[in-house]
Amino acid sequence: MDLSERQLEIIKASGKILMESGIAGLTTKNLAREMHFSESALYRHFKNKEAIITLLIAYLSENITQRFDTIINTKQSPEEKFKALFKSQFSYFKQNPCFINIVLSDGLIDNSDEVKNAIQQLLQTNFIRFNSLIKEGQKTGVFSIVISSEELVHIVMGTFRLQMLKWKLAAFEFDIEIQGQKTMNSLLALIKV
Repeated sequence: MDLSERQLEIIKASGKILMESGIAGLTTKNLAREMHFSESALYRHFKNKEAIITLLIAYLSENITQRFDTIINTKQSPEEKFKALFKSQFSYFKQNPCFINIVLSDGLIDNSDEVKNAIQQLLQTNFIRFNSLIKEGQKTGVFSIVISSEELVHIVMGTFRLQMLKWKLAAFEFDIEIQGQKTMNSLLALIKV
């Protein structure tokens, strides 16, 4: 993704506002105030708020895809890849909590069809990668075959999302890397053969 430095600053400031004030708080006025420039300056980079949110989701999606593909393409076992994927996720979100509302889709899917489609694309991208990992683990006898790979992916993604919601509701006060990995290790114990 080819972003200017200013666009990246706007995206990160938008994520911060989303985290602090939700979708209702993400206005061009609030964003301009956060960026310390005029509203009209925003329109030089983005046509509207929807374009900012859509690019924010695409930026996160690309980041996740790159990290996941790097891990999935290693020669580690499916179990080690599973742990590494979530270690990467929890570490990234600990460093970038401004993206938490994207993961939770907190009020975003009601915003517009364009935003809804971007979130669906993000979920589909994650689903494909997790599904390939679960299938690899099932094929090699590491993960249970009692439940289909697709259903296991729903369970895994739902568990991750719930962990992130608990972290947000706790005002980010606990260490998401430690608690998140503990939760995912427990889930791993349930899906292993």
